[in-house]
Parts: sequence; structure tokens; C-alpha cells
Amino acid sequence: MTLTRLLAALVGLLFVAALVIGPAGMDPVVSLRALLVGDGGPLTLVMREIRLPRALLAAMIGAALGLAGAAMQGFLRNPLADPGLIGVSGSAALGAVIALQTGLATMTAFALPVSALAGALIGVLLVLLLAGPRGGSLTLILAGIAISALAGALTSLVLNLSPNPFAANEIVFWMMGSLADRSMTHVWIALPLIVLGSVMLLSLGRGLDALTLGEDAAQAMGINLPRLQLTLILGTAAVVGASTAVAGAIGFIGLVVPHVLRGFVGARPGRLLPASALGGAVMLLAADIAVRMILPERDLKLGVLTALVGAPLFLHLIYRTRRAIA
Repeated sequence: MTLTRLLAALVGLLFVAALVIGPAGMDPVVSLRALLVGDGGPLTLVMREIRLPRALLAAMIGAALGLAGAAMQGFLRNPLADPGLIGVSGSAALGAVIALQTGLATMTAFALPVSALAGALIGVLLVLLLAGPRGGSLTLILAGIAISALAGALTSLVLNLSPNPFAANEIVFWMMGSLADRSMTHVWIALPLIVLGSVMLLSLGRGLDALTLGEDAAQAMGINLPRLQLTLILGTAAVVGASTAVAGAIGFIGLVVPHVLRGFVGARPGRLLPASALGGAVMLLAADIAVRMILPERDLKLGVLTALVGAPLFLHLIYRTRRAIA
């Protein structure tokens, strides 16, 4: 409970910081007053139309990715599992890439995220079809790897055959992941799916705790494993698909955050779920603040920063775990 309160306090602190910190150097008190009261001036517009949606998306997407990573690792009983393992992020990226390449993304603000969501939906349906209703965790992993590889190959093919260098450049930058230039439209697109998927994943706590004893023991305790797996796939698809649709590819949060927090919750997957959601929000809010302050004139991409920070941290955790086992 103490950990949950600490993480919740950090989320609140970083959320306020995300609202008031930026390269413009505006006074924090004046900025918050413009957000809450508003006078119709430029500062109110900046706070309500630029900074507020960005902070909301950072908290929502970070929480979604952290939660999905904890659920996936608990189900597979593998701390190296990632929410992108079932191919949703790759297929969502493919849908977005097709929208950018064909010019659909220029027609309306909804075209790009809707295309990405359509790609995620097709990807998860293919995973369900390949894994089967009673396929085990190994079948799920293999199906996810196959769909991820196929989506990645098709994305590379689109880039390879792109006759428009400007479209190819836009695709590459979008795939790096960013929350810049997002609006409340993106918040309302992602929010319903993230909320729905998060509710589904949070309901898995008892089943994931039972799985730590093995599949046979979990079934003996009354856990319906096919239903548990279906809920996991659909919940992960909803949160990861919605996140990728509005922010592009942001990696390592679902991998690193559960790994860091696992020791603080007694390695219980059910308790790790809400902690990882809060931890993911903390990590992405902090990263989004950092990209505004580090090389603001060069538009450092959020996915690049999370990878640069997450990969060494994860390697350190693996090294520390290996030494503890030895």
C-alpha cells in the first residue's frame, strides 16, 4: 500500500510538472491559473490545447503499457515478456504506416489513429486464429512472434517501395514514438480503449496469482485458463493498440517497469498489476518532460529516449539477477 501511495504521489507530481515545464519557460503559477481559470489568451490556449493533452496521454499510455507488461509477464511466468509480444504494436504500426503512405492521414485527424487501431484489430484476430481457443502460452508466443515478424516485414516493404521521400521520412519519425502535437482528439480516441483494456487486465489478478503455482494447480483452484488467456489478449490488444495508434512505438516501459517493481510486491502478479500501471505512468511522464528539456530544438523522440534509458537499465537488472542466482 505504501508503494502504491508513493507511486500515485509521483504520478500527481510529475503530471503537474508536465503541465508547467517546457522550453518556453513560463511561470508555473501563471500557467496553472491559465489552465484552470482561463482568459481566452494565448497562454490558456497553450495549456489547454497543447500541454494538457500531452500530459494526459503520457499518464494514460505509460499506465497502459506498464499494466500490459505486468499482465503478460505474469501469464507467461517470464520476466522478459513484453506487451508487444502478441504482435499488436507491430500490426498497429503497419496500419499507421499504410495510412501515411497512401495519404489517408492527411485527410482527417482521425485517419491515422483509426488505421492503426484497425491494424491492431487485424493483428489480434490473426493471433487468436493461430493460437486457437485452447492454445497454451507457447502457442500464443509463437503466434505473436509470427504476426510481429510479418507486420515488421510489411512495414519495411512499404518503406522500401515508397516513391515519396517525404512520406517515408514521416513514417520513420512516427515510428520513433512521440506525444508532440497531440490534441484532446487523440485523448478521446485512446481513452475508451485504454480504460476498457485496463479493467480487463486488472481483473486477472487472482488468476495470475494462481498461475504461479502452475497451470494444473490454477485449474484445480477454479481458474478458467482459456478465458484468462482470451481476456489477457483482448485487454493487451486494447491498451497497446490504442497507445500505438496515438503515440507511435514506445518501447521498454512494459518490459522494465514490472521488472523493477516486482521485488517490492513480493513477486505477486496480482499486486504487481496496479503498481506497474502507476510506475509506467511515472516513467513516461518523466521521459516526456525530459524530451522537452533535452535538445528541444531538435525534437528528440520519446520512443528513442525510453529505449536509451530502458535498455541499459534492463541489462543492469539482468546482470544483478544473474549475480543473485549465482
